[in-house]
Amino acid sequence: MKSAFFITGTDTNVGKTWTTIALMRCLQMQGLSAVGMKPVAAGCEWHDGMLKNSDALLMQQYASVPLEYREINPYAFEAAISPHLACGDVEVSMDVIADGFVRLQQRVDVVLVEGAGGWYSPLSGVFDNAGLAQALCLPVILVVGIRLGCINHARLTMSAIRRSGLSCAGWVAVQIDQAMPGFDGNLTYLRELIDTPLLGVLPFSAAGDFDVLASKLSLPNWQKVDVNQKK
Repeated sequence: MKSAFFITGTDTNVGKTWTTIALMRCLQMQGLSAVGMKPVAAGCEWHDGMLKNSDALLMQQYASVPLEYREINPYAFEAAISPHLACGDVEVSMDVIADGFVRLQQRVDVVLVEGAGGWYSPLSGVFDNAGLAQALCLPVILVVGIRLGCINHARLTMSAIRRSGLSCAGWVAVQIDQAMPGFDGNLTYLRELIDTPLLGVLPFSAAGDFDVLASKLSLPNWQKVDVNQKK
């Protein structure tokens, strides 16, 4: 059975991309083929005559199968602002994203679709991350960056995911501040509050060693997960 998941976070810059690639590597180590997709990205730079996003380039590098850049990131915008502003007059089409997702799903065992920003962050003038996850009918993995305010953000985001009608397949804690006081206490509190599986705790890392990060994850057999979630 094919599987796919939507990766969201409690905020921007909480470790979604590194978590996505660590998940990809963990799945690959289990003998599954996996790719990442970042449908909409802002803050892109010019490479080889086209705008490319550094997160999407990492996904391309670690994909189980060779992919063209636009298969991973169909909408790339230069301005480092919210995508609904960065897109300007460009129409971000849900159909284009959905068609690209289906093509990826036909090629591998697991597709991980990473959003931009948090759950309700807009991806265009007409839909946000929540709307995209609902349109693709995907179970969600929540990335929680452990920092001041993360408990409130995590609880609000988890509540919003459930109100959307989608299931949460699990959550990942990320130590984004090496010197944060009370890290263990905050993690313990979150583990007691969030009644969905903790898939792993990613330690602070200045440079991404994704095999090491993958070793910190413990994943269920996602090939048995029905990706066609009901709204």
